[in-house]
Amino acid sequence: MTARGVNPSSRVLVLGGGYTGQRFADAARARGAQVWLTSRSIKEGSQWLHFNAGEGAVPQLPEGLSHVLITLPPNKNGEDDAYNLLGESLRHQPLQWVGYLSTTGVYGDTQGRWADEQSPTEPGLRRSQSRLQCEQRWLASALPLQSFRLPAIYGPGRCPFQQLQQGQARLIHKPKQVFCRIHVDDIVGVLLHCCGLPPEARPAVLNVSDDLPCPSSETLGYAAHLLGCKLPAVRNFRDAQAEMSAMALSFWADNRRVSNARLCQDLGYQLRYPSYREGFAASWEEEQNRPK
Repeated sequence: MTARGVNPSSRVLVLGGGYTGQRFADAARARGAQVWLTSRSIKEGSQWLHFNAGEGAVPQLPEGLSHVLITLPPNKNGEDDAYNLLGESLRHQPLQWVGYLSTTGVYGDTQGRWADEQSPTEPGLRRSQSRLQCEQRWLASALPLQSFRLPAIYGPGRCPFQQLQQGQARLIHKPKQVFCRIHVDDIVGVLLHCCGLPPEARPAVLNVSDDLPCPSSETLGYAAHLLGCKLPAVRNFRDAQAEMSAMALSFWADNRRVSNARLCQDLGYQLRYPSYREGFAASWEEEQNRPK
């Protein structure tokens, strides 16, 4: 019987060695797995594979891969470079599990109502529309694939501490607006948890979000409390939006709450950081303890 989960016999490929990809790779290595990551730039070390579709750099994949994590977003044309250029090669690997990092943006704007995995996928933002199309292609690929729909990702180096310290944070209020989020280590924990499940117990689509959707003003206030610093003056979204970039405005376009009931109740995953409070505190401690 083939061993489940990530273990010393595993050969793991992470397509996209960014923030979440590197965190997952570190956790897989800690379990004894052999791990490779891709990068758009050339990096030293045999674990790095150069993959930059724009430059025509497509890697020869290692043989005998057991697990693959796909973290790459759609390219500027909305296409999935990993699927287009590496999908066929992956079909010839002895894969036990493939994870695809998608977005809760596929649910679009629910006007603050809860969305679960059975909710309609009606993305309004172009990047979310592209992500849904890419997700659907991977799900139809016949690979042993799970799609993980993620909200805003935070963790060490991805919290508003530096903005507060440098006076660059903005405290904006939009009535009834909430945001969902997830700590990067809970993403890694969920991925490893699902790798260890029997294939028949792995849902094709899974929301990965914490227990507490809330306004961004609430999270910023708690970050300021941890730092012992003052908050900037509050501004109404209606007044502040004229100064926002198109990308910044897009983050305020959707208002939804994302249910993690399938993850935490059906699959039995216990969140390491059930809310931003535990996650921010742990992130601040890790940032403070990093070598200078």
